[in-house]
Amino acid sequence: MATPFPNIGAWYRLDAGEAFEVVAYDADDGTIEIQYFDGTVEEMDIEDWDAHGEERRLEEVEPPEDWSGSVDVDADIERGTRSSDDYEETRGLLAGPLEGLDMFE
Repeated sequence: MATPFPNIGAWYRLDAGEAFEVVAYDADDGTIEIQYFDGTVEEMDIEDWDAHGEERRLEEVEPPEDWSGSVDVDADIERGTRSSDDYEETRGLLAGPLEGLDMFE
C-alpha cells in the first residue's frame, strides 16, 4: 500500500491511533504540520511521513463529525440561539472573507 500524499485539510490515522488533520505542508523545508482534534499541533518531517508506508500503517480517514473540537466556537452561535440584539455584535464574526476590505482603502 502506498503512503498517501499529505493533503492540507485531509484527515489521517497512524496505526489505528488518534486521527489528525494536515494543516500545513512546506515542500521547501520538508515538513508537515498536523493538528489533532483536541488542538494539539505537531510537526513531522516528510521522511517520517513516507517511512510510515512500510513500517507503520498510515491511512486517510473521514473528518470527525464534531469539527468544532479544536476550534473556539461560541456554542450559542453554533446552535443559532443568540438574540437579534446580539446579531450586530457577532455579524463581523460570521461575515464572508472579503467583508470589511474596503476599510483598508
